[in-house]
Amino acid sequence: MKLGVLTVPLYDLSLEETLQYLHGLGVQAVELGCGGSPGKKHLDPDVYLNHPEKIAEVKELLKKYDIEICALSAHGNGVHPNPEIAAQATKDFENAVLLAEQLDVDTVVTFSGCPGDSPTSQYPNWVVCPWPDDFLTILDYQWNEVLIPYWKKEVEFVRAHGVKHVAFEMHPGFCVYNPETCLRLREAVGPELGANFDPSHLVWQGMDPVAAIKELKGAIYHFHAKDTRIDPYNTAKNGVLDTKHYGQIAERSWVFRTVGYGHDTQYWREMVTALKTAGYDGVLSIEHEDSLMSIREGLEKAVAVLKEVLIFENAGEMWWA
Repeated sequence: MKLGVLTVPLYDLSLEETLQYLHGLGVQAVELGCGGSPGKKHLDPDVYLNHPEKIAEVKELLKKYDIEICALSAHGNGVHPNPEIAAQATKDFENAVLLAEQLDVDTVVTFSGCPGDSPTSQYPNWVVCPWPDDFLTILDYQWNEVLIPYWKKEVEFVRAHGVKHVAFEMHPGFCVYNPETCLRLREAVGPELGANFDPSHLVWQGMDPVAAIKELKGAIYHFHAKDTRIDPYNTAKNGVLDTKHYGQIAERSWVFRTVGYGHDTQYWREMVTALKTAGYDGVLSIEHEDSLMSIREGLEKAVAVLKEVLIFENAGEMWWA
């Protein structure tokens, strides 16, 4: 396994300054945004795509600081009912695939997307219950008429450009938000589709990350290291479906925290053990979204915890067996 960082919070630094800083922390890999919600300051397709000299510069920087790119990220909604939003999200995703091909990166991280409830919709409609029956009609339309055909087309593009893995961040608000929906889309479209396993989005929905890892064995293509703290008092009053702003920390049922501040190190050890057992030996990429800590303190505390719990070396021979 390797220790990585999604570099979006460090956009006040240049790419080289970011790599230099992370190298000093002992980070081994970076996840770079190149469109959509992660932005593209460190890897703008207009600057790098089809410019071999610029791609060579990035590769030299990575070599200089002994850091690899583990994934490119372009989170968007390619099935948004607004055609302009959908087209931009698709362009961002496909640019990420093209950049991954030129940078020898095999994984692109994104969202599955969420359509509207009909061809005349203006906004996405995330369905979370089966009744009234209208909701099942919406789900049938979303999956069979929009989502599956869209990703069948995009996977053809992915295959044509040598990218092996599309890692869906299982995120509420989108059609893929848990292991069941991730595996459903994967089965319908192909093995190129899998999970970006971010426990922070699963915890507040009531899932056990270890159980979810076991369920996704063979389909985990990336990992976001981010924690969530559940406020037991606010949850007891209002449940976990919470639309208050993330900045309303005292009032929310849950908030994102840096690694180790939602759950203790043993909790994270269990996740790492489950990942290794399930065959995932890739990067744990820190995603800093802790509203109680500065970016650098949050990143550095997460690095410290993960250095303690990650399994960096192969097991080797069982000399005792």
